[in-house]
Amino acid sequence: MMPVFDFLGFLAIIGIFALSGMWRANRVKTAIAYILADRHTGLFALIATLVMTELNTSTLISFSSAGYFAGDWAITLPLVFLIGLSFYALTVAKKYREFNAVSVAEVFYKKYGSAYGRAVSICLICAMVGFSSTYIRSLTIFFAPLLHINSWLLSTILITAVVLFTLRGGLISIIRSDMVSFLLVLFFLPLIFYWTVNFNESVPVQPISIIEGRKLLTPDFVISLIVLTSFTYILAPWYGQKIFSAKNAKIAYWAVALSSVFIFALYGLMVLACSVLQKKGIELKSAENALPFILANVIPVGARGIAYGLIFCIGATTLAGVWSAMTSMVMSDFFILPNSNIKKPIVITLTFAFISLILANTLVDNVFNKLVLANIPVFALSFALLAAFYWPRVTIIGAYASTIVGLAWGIFCYWYFGEQGNYTVYWAFYGLPLIFLSGAGFSLLGPVLKIENQRFFG
Repeated sequence: MMPVFDFLGFLAIIGIFALSGMWRANRVKTAIAYILADRHTGLFALIATLVMTELNTSTLISFSSAGYFAGDWAITLPLVFLIGLSFYALTVAKKYREFNAVSVAEVFYKKYGSAYGRAVSICLICAMVGFSSTYIRSLTIFFAPLLHINSWLLSTILITAVVLFTLRGGLISIIRSDMVSFLLVLFFLPLIFYWTVNFNESVPVQPISIIEGRKLLTPDFVISLIVLTSFTYILAPWYGQKIFSAKNAKIAYWAVALSSVFIFALYGLMVLACSVLQKKGIELKSAENALPFILANVIPVGARGIAYGLIFCIGATTLAGVWSAMTSMVMSDFFILPNSNIKKPIVITLTFAFISLILANTLVDNVFNKLVLANIPVFALSFALLAAFYWPRVTIIGAYASTIVGLAWGIFCYWYFGEQGNYTVYWAFYGLPLIFLSGAGFSLLGPVLKIENQRFFG
């Protein structure tokens, strides 16, 4: 059982999170306010919600576990987001906001027509269901050492709390919760690193050298993740939705650029904390247990409850953000409801939460591998998106060809090389040129088809 002071700290953090999300939530009356916060999000609020959307429990467990088994070399993993999100800022942040849409799929509807647009929506929604399932699984892993109950029951309790705190107010509630969580994270994650460095109940061992770390976490694998992240995050609906909510394009650009720095620093701290854990000779059954071990054993009594409350906030804001993005896509891509009330988006959000809960407990075994795998349909769309913004010569046939090639190659690499065969290297290094060459080649072979599909609202 959690000591009294820890329990009180946990309740305090959860209470602050709940109040920030539920405050004035009943004032949200329309679908556009529910899914886009009336497009009034300022710079600080946008930075906070972008950071907290990306700072998720799945990646925390995955990256920090690399710090445990690959040492300080694992600090290269957070470069994935520093470079990937910088690429996002340079290529699509302003373009998205100027497009003034509701979901990223609307770019495809506008450029390539309804059939392709709906196919994109389905691909992205399927990917997000996969992402949210890994987030639920990782959140359950964090709380398992604290609450020794069945994983189904534990994950159901956690997800029910997320839904209760954020469902009524939609994106407005999510952004308010993100702002509070962001400030807490900036203060508390450095403390976690400090406590780990000063943890003395261990026997120091030979640290993993950079050379050894490079063998365990190969540079080509890290570079492949950077490539994959750069060309998948430009399509991330959970980021696109937040960008569409910005006051203007300038705020959208600077929020993404600055959030990339914060995300790199915060993930980097947790990677280094778990690297310190390895140096201190702490033996664990699995590297994925490194950060949960720190929470359960390293953080002093009195602060441990705050840490668990903060982990819940990190997981909750990401989950709520992804569900909200899926809801906005369904609302904008399959319904024409510019003046609708919030009843339908609430039902859609609950449906996605239930599906994610089921998949988290039935299909997700290794969090990191399944997190990467869910990116296959997203990566396949990268040519079609960038061409829609930057290459007038692109055609519908080129978009279809690049997507089909991307899907086929990603699935083949996973099937043939497998999770143990470094399939992401082949997928990224060969897949990117295949996707872009097929898209460009088929576009140059056919006539340019102009489609003006004005089915959007917002």
